Parts: sequence; C-alpha cells; structure tokens
Amino acid sequence: MVHASEALPSPASSKLPAIVTFDRRELQLILNVYGRKVAAGDWRDYAMDFLRERAVFSIYARVSERPLFIIEKTPRLRNRQGQYAVTNQQGRILKRGHDLALVLRVLDPQLAVVG
Repeated sequence: MVHASEALPSPASSKLPAIVTFDRRELQLILNVYGRKVAAGDWRDYAMDFLRERAVFSIYARVSERPLFIIEKTPRLRNRQGQYAVTNQQGRILKRGHDLALVLRVLDPQLAVVG
C-alpha cells in the first residue's frame, strides 16, 4: 500500500550503473586517427563495446584476430590516473591519461597536438 504523501521510487534513482559510451567529441578524435591508419593500410577493422564500467574501441589489422590496440574509457579512474587508456595486443598499457587527444598520440606519434 502506498500513501499519497510518500514519494514513489523513480527508475533513475535505482543503483543500476549506466552503460559507459564515448561521446561525439571522443569518437571524432578516435575515428580521425583510425581513418588515417586505414588510409595508410595499417588497420582494417574496428569494434566498439559499451559496458557497465567502461567503453572499448578495438582496432584490428585483419578480420578475426586479436585487436592490435584497445582504446578504453573507464570513468571510475577519472580522478586517479585518467579515464583513457591505450593497450597493445599483449595487454600492456601504452598510455593512460585525462586527455584523450594526448593519449591517442601513442597511436599516431608523427602528429603534433596544437592547442
């Protein structure tokens, strides 16, 4: 029984974590690097996964093999070492940080970031 004076629980207040995604600006930065590498013939395919605690952009050289690189966004690490990370095929973190553009430089080092 619910009394009119009691507030009903709203779906937004439930403790279920939201799915983490890349926003438009983040995807633009990632796809700019990806497009340059595809045009150069280095990369051929990608996959995106949006999970409860992280968003993942996987980069492949050929179809049906392990990804060459993984770009991750993990918001719970935002106040620590940074929410963005690039990992290689062996699982080694190549770069981690708070600024996605700077983290992506590890994939395309000949480009300079102009502020």
